[in-house]
Amino acid sequence: MLTATYEVDGPESAAQTAAERICFDQTIEAEEGLIPRSLQSEIVGQIANLQPTSGGRYEATIRFRGDLLTDDCTDLLNVLFGTSSLRGNVKLLSFTMTTGLLASWPGPRFGIDGLRQAVCVPRRPLLCTVLKPLGRTPQELAELAVHCVEGGADAIKDDQSLVDQRWCRFEERVARCADAIAEAGVRRGRPCLYFAHISGSCETMRRRATQAKGFGATGLLVAPGLTGFDGLTMLRSDDAIALPIASHPSMLGTFIHQDGGGIASSVVYGLLPRLAGADVSIYPAFGSDYPMSKPDCVSVAAHCRQPWDALRSTMPAIGGRIGPERLTELGMILGQDTLFVVGSRMQQLPGGVAAAMKEFHRVLGE
Repeated sequence: MLTATYEVDGPESAAQTAAERICFDQTIEAEEGLIPRSLQSEIVGQIANLQPTSGGRYEATIRFRGDLLTDDCTDLLNVLFGTSSLRGNVKLLSFTMTTGLLASWPGPRFGIDGLRQAVCVPRRPLLCTVLKPLGRTPQELAELAVHCVEGGADAIKDDQSLVDQRWCRFEERVARCADAIAEAGVRRGRPCLYFAHISGSCETMRRRATQAKGFGATGLLVAPGLTGFDGLTMLRSDDAIALPIASHPSMLGTFIHQDGGGIASSVVYGLLPRLAGADVSIYPAFGSDYPMSKPDCVSVAAHCRQPWDALRSTMPAIGGRIGPERLTELGMILGQDTLFVVGSRMQQLPGGVAAAMKEFHRVLGE
């Protein structure tokens, strides 16, 4: 059984009509009476609950048969919100699956515990730096990476803008950066994960993932808003690749920021990446120049980490030009099992990148 909760407009009579429409939209997408009533009662979604919420809106909880789904994220999203997403005033708030249905989904290969083991940090929030900006050569990015490791970075990721530009080819960039990060990790006596950006078509991602692993990358960065969540699942399920995967939020904001509609941030940044197999889910911090509220930011982190049958937890990763002055507040609110993505701000602080990273660690109490 798949159970989904939606928010729709009131009053109650209008909410009831909207909920009934969702039941049909998300299954047969046709008017009542086109199939036998006996079959309709089996196929069409069923309203389990309808209750008022704030602002004259209502929450409608609807149950769908599990055999409407395959093991593809594409089918799950289509049943959850395919046609209803076109309505404009319907919002998908959450969803749950029964244990038997959830068992066919991979979830993270490593999860929070696996990531901590990989970087030899049993406690405290993790720090991830970013190789940017676009325009630097592979050698310049590799040199930046070394400074980040020397300053104490636990992980380093490519910027999502780095793909295969003529002045910064994928193969050279990943090879140089992977070597530089590995060697710097050996010198300091603790490894640093390197998430190479590989987004593209399924064929491109599989090829790049294989190349990245061969070059020494210890993680992969994928933007499922661009590639589709099934591309992420494909990589997670490939035992020949078997690297931690970080989900980047590029394009995912289009699902969230819709007046009266869209999908809740806890679903887009929390449940879906975790279900598809992301070990890390990157999303904006509240108080940044991106529209993310404090309750939503906390909710995403909770959905990444809360018990969910046999699925491992996903590490919530907070970004958005975070400086040292925000770490104390964010750490207190989001807890130790959080990864903070520190990007261009780090390169603007006085004393150089390594000194800036050490300042981040000082604020964390190390």
